[in-house]
Amino acid sequence: MEKLIITAAICGAEVTKEMNPYVPYTIKEIAIEAYLACQAGASIIHLHVRNDDGTPTQDVDRFKEAITAIRKLCPDIIIQPSTGGAVGMSNDERLQPTLLHPEMCTLDCGSVNFGGDEVFINTENDIKYFAEKIYEKGIIPELECFGKMHVDQVNRLYKKGFLKEHLHFSFVLGVNGGMTGEERDFLFLKDSIPNHATYSVAGIGRYEFSLAELAIKHGGHVRVGLEDNVFIEKGKLAEGNADLVQKVALIAKKYGRELATPKEARRILGIKEL
Repeated sequence: MEKLIITAAICGAEVTKEMNPYVPYTIKEIAIEAYLACQAGASIIHLHVRNDDGTPTQDVDRFKEAITAIRKLCPDIIIQPSTGGAVGMSNDERLQPTLLHPEMCTLDCGSVNFGGDEVFINTENDIKYFAEKIYEKGIIPELECFGKMHVDQVNRLYKKGFLKEHLHFSFVLGVNGGMTGEERDFLFLKDSIPNHATYSVAGIGRYEFSLAELAIKHGGHVRVGLEDNVFIEKGKLAEGNADLVQKVALIAKKYGRELATPKEARRILGIKEL
């Protein structure tokens, strides 16, 4: 099996310090959390940014500040800005971090209900627009899929030429309104992608570590972090993102999966070296 790529989703757009005091808001907090996750074994930082009061923003200058601060502490790490932003943002607002030409970014591949009246809109034309803007800057997209219909959408758009090699899926399972994160769900998605594609799994809440273990066993990759789950175990808050990364590293050790360095992750994902 390939070495294991661990992505650390360090802050997200929705979780707050009231949920877990280690959720980073400020540039300094974000950089420190990224560094500690890197030291624990993460080779990718999935990056949202916040204003100092915790409100989410897609402001390109805020992303630039955060990326610069992270690079000072961990120069080799792959930084993967989110183009998901937050519910209600326009497409061009969400795409702002791509103006910085990162190596990777996310590309959400379908709409999903987030509970109540919140609907995260990603129409087929939205996906095509995002893909065009991402590819023209030489960025590798991570294809965010909240269920089987999103995987099918990717497969259709790939056949039509709107999505290109290398295909790297992220199965985000357990979101309210999306697909659940049971073993059957994971296997269904894993077996629905092209043989040459790679994938990572992000389990939300209680699904985080059970899905991580399944991905490790089956040769996939893993995303963990406070964006997805604020607990290290039932009823016990994680003391930062490094706690969550370390737990995945221990599971990987049990199965004999070595952790990929950022350089090795670039090779696996088809990213040009820095």
